Amino acid sequence: MNNIELLDLLHAYKQGNINDATIMKKIQNDSFDDIGFAKVDHSRANRQDFPEVIYCAGKTNQQIAEIFLNLFNHSQKNIIASRATKENYEAVLKLVPTALYDEAARIIYVQRDNTPVDDKRFILVLTAGTSDIPVAKEAGLTAQLMNNKVEYCFDVGVAGIHRLLARKDLIDKANVIIVAAGMEGALASVVGGLANKPVIAVPTSVGYGASFGGLSALLAMLNSCAAGVAVMNIDNGFGAGRLASMINHMR
Repeated sequence: MNNIELLDLLHAYKQGNINDATIMKKIQNDSFDDIGFAKVDHSRANRQDFPEVIYCAGKTNQQIAEIFLNLFNHSQKNIIASRATKENYEAVLKLVPTALYDEAARIIYVQRDNTPVDDKRFILVLTAGTSDIPVAKEAGLTAQLMNNKVEYCFDVGVAGIHRLLARKDLIDKANVIIVAAGMEGALASVVGGLANKPVIAVPTSVGYGASFGGLSALLAMLNSCAAGVAVMNIDNGFGAGRLASMINHMR
């Protein structure tokens, strides 16, 4: 229920067209939908300006498809299911034929929100290496589906710092920067020292044994001496995209 629908409901109640029991039932039922294995939060779009996002890992294909359909039927905004496989997508497609799948980002989505995007304020997504692209794509597509302009620059890690410096123009123009880096995670500190805007660092699980599945990059980013660097959890591209979107929309 959006704000207009809620006001209409309250006016109807005030005018005596509906009784106490009816308005209570409508408001309670609108907050979430209990479908047995999940309680789908339909009021989240009103609270946070974007519907609940489905985390697919650990769910069955049928569960993902039914939650996706439920969200699709209750909102006119874009719908996202993260960490999705092709099998997950095939199940969703049977119930929501307009759903799309980005294999690199591992996201199933429906894009139908036509809200104009501010082209002058964009989110820049950088990766240290090509192996970091899946996490970067998850972050970028998440932000894009939340109505942001997104630009990418891949493989600009510290092993060849001239590659990063060659794109200093993008760093200067961006409004928010996401840095996805594995190995030692040094790129986030370098970008933080070059940029005068928020840097969201995402440690990835890319690297050899001593990287401990991204833990080394995580600790390096947390210990960065560059000011203005926020750090997400390991491989959490979605979280980075969401936070970048919130910052980019602030006025």
